[in-house]
Amino acid sequence: MARVAARLSTDGEQSTHPVDEVLPLPKLALYGFQHVLAFYAGAVIVPIIVGSALKLSPQELVYLINADLFTCGIASIVQAWGIGRVGARLPIIQGVTFTAVSPMIAIGLGAGGGTAALLVIYGAVITAGLATFAFAWLPAKAFRAVMRLFPPVVTGTVITILGIVLLPVALKDTVGGAPLVGDGGDPAQLAYAAGTMLFVLVLMRVGGQFLSSIAVLLGLVGGTLVAFLLGDAKFGAVSTSDWIGVTTPFHFGAPKFEWFPIFLMLIVMLITMVETTGDTYAVGEIVGKDIDSETVARALRADGAATAVGGLLNSFPYVAFAENVGLVRVTKVKSRFVVVAAGVIMIVLGLLPKAAAMVAAIPPGVLGGAATVMFGMVALAGIQTLGKVDLKEEKNALIVGVSLAFALFPATIPAFFEKHMSADLSSLLNSGVTLGATAAIVLNLLFNGVSKGAGQGAGPGSEGAAEPSPAVPAPVLPAAAVPAPAAPAAGPAKADDAATPAS
Repeated sequence: MARVAARLSTDGEQSTHPVDEVLPLPKLALYGFQHVLAFYAGAVIVPIIVGSALKLSPQELVYLINADLFTCGIASIVQAWGIGRVGARLPIIQGVTFTAVSPMIAIGLGAGGGTAALLVIYGAVITAGLATFAFAWLPAKAFRAVMRLFPPVVTGTVITILGIVLLPVALKDTVGGAPLVGDGGDPAQLAYAAGTMLFVLVLMRVGGQFLSSIAVLLGLVGGTLVAFLLGDAKFGAVSTSDWIGVTTPFHFGAPKFEWFPIFLMLIVMLITMVETTGDTYAVGEIVGKDIDSETVARALRADGAATAVGGLLNSFPYVAFAENVGLVRVTKVKSRFVVVAAGVIMIVLGLLPKAAAMVAAIPPGVLGGAATVMFGMVALAGIQTLGKVDLKEEKNALIVGVSLAFALFPATIPAFFEKHMSADLSSLLNSGVTLGATAAIVLNLLFNGVSKGAGQGAGPGSEGAAEPSPAVPAPVLPAAAVPAPAAPAAGPAKADDAATPAS
């Protein structure tokens, strides 16, 4: 059992901080399952999108989903429980970052698609994870130097670009997927997409906090059920899938380490570091726990370790999920052991290929309708971050506008990269996220220089806990932005508070 921190209450008696309170097993299971529900759709949609883009077989797609859930469980346990100086020991769920979706697809398509492309992706993921883990041990000055490259004008632009670049992926699914786009698409799939989207929007509008948090998941279930009743959802792979399946390292083969994909994934991890830093401070405020530089460093080490393990276990880069940060605030269940329970549940789900096969059978129209809502919320989260920026300043407006133009170039003229560049260079540059993010960073340095305020207090070993730089909001459903920090509770919290959800 992890060491349980204690403190003195107002009457002088020793009590356990709500974060370290070990709840009764039934409550751990219930609240843990709630975290899984809020997280599940965002977790499985990444391997579905990447696997579909790389033309993987249904069996390979099922394996990717299982590997993702299994590794998510391990990563969340490490982050919440803590191993030595790795893990924030806070109620933080770890999930695959959407920031990596577009770059991974670009890397995979540049490598020719299929499982061979996965090997190149995994080589980049493992390297970037190890680099992140090592970086989190560096002195504060090195960390702050990197964080200063990401003021709000850059982070807001990057997240807006991420949503805009991913939206065409979702919209292609709404008409049946990329192969049907050239033929005008399938009206039936578009109907499923519209129905799913409408259902999700209605739930988010009239449902309570909990229903809103799982609206996308319910939309995927409802849309797939309707498609099944109409004969458009096939579950044949479910009957042929095993009941139990164990994720093994290097299932698809030994990873390949290529410089351009590694560089691209390092950029992804830089963005996720900003995101995790903000999420850690937000959770600390919500649960009434002081966040110092060492806590942030431990959270980033967990990110790096989880990402490296993800590459070993056939999964992808990991980051703190802001959706679940919002769930902690809504429910007021502060115990980190609830996240440990959620991690155990995810590991169990990751051992059930039949469950993954059911997810893989979701019709493209249904997936596209739900994903359109999710990716639209991603773009909105970026716009909200840009709301903190003075866009009346011409230099800031130029940074945003020109970066958006760079981001749209690969989607507008994709053949340019294939015709005029080598395969390696094309895999690096034929990505709207890469071009847009690079343009935002370079233009910000050109017009604004290095921001002295960004990232202060966030680095490992820094003294004090100054306000963090605005975090890149996690692009997940539906509360994509990092929630506003709640005021710390006045006085010592009671242990019972950790087990009492909001009414």
